[in-house]
Amino acid sequence: MQKHSASVAIVGAGDYIGAAVARRFARAGYHVFAGRRNGDKLAPLVADIEAGGGLCIGLSLDARQEDAVIEFIRRADEAAPLELAVFNIGANVNHPLLDTTERVFRKVWELACYAGFLTGREAARRMLPHGRGSIFFTGATASIRGGSGYAAFAAAKFGLRAVAQSMARELGPKNIHVAHLVIDSGVDTEWVRQRIAAAGGSPQDRVLMNPASIAETYWQLHQQPRDAWTHELDLRPNQEPW
Repeated sequence: MQKHSASVAIVGAGDYIGAAVARRFARAGYHVFAGRRNGDKLAPLVADIEAGGGLCIGLSLDARQEDAVIEFIRRADEAAPLELAVFNIGANVNHPLLDTTERVFRKVWELACYAGFLTGREAARRMLPHGRGSIFFTGATASIRGGSGYAAFAAAKFGLRAVAQSMARELGPKNIHVAHLVIDSGVDTEWVRQRIAAAGGSPQDRVLMNPASIAETYWQLHQQPRDAWTHELDLRPNQEPW
């Protein structure tokens, strides 16, 4: 395995997209720092990466807490120069407007937008002295289109997209690649399969995105030459209507 003297920090390293990105970059030799609520759930991912000869540190992280994000990014950068930060928190909820409480709206915004700002800002602070780096934000269909029952989620994802655009304009000339990825389809996760079943459908009726395929796109995006950077990228299966 080729070894890189660089680290990758993944905020929101869940069991699917986040874990797949961690595996992809660990396979390339990057030192991966994976953070999520209930960090003990990262033990299988860490063991899997280490069994393949990679390096992965799994940590509990509440990305809504500024001090926690600062410390998480600091640890990644001090282990090896931070080369990529991925913000991958979803917070996808569906509530009718009149049932959307102030607490729900605020919490979703904190998770899917505010935490992204903290992650991006701290990553930039660490990358600028190195003179390079990538900061990628995982978006969703709700990043560009609000839907019935999705006022909280869409507001947060719209906001995250704006944060990413602003960061890209400010940091691009300083050799920091900021990108926003719109995941415009269901991802093949247990939660998505349960939602399809609850709606009376079958997972076999839809083409769901493989997290490993998504992770490969993150890898390719990170490899782009700086004279042809992509800022926003839509990902969807070939049979997905849009």
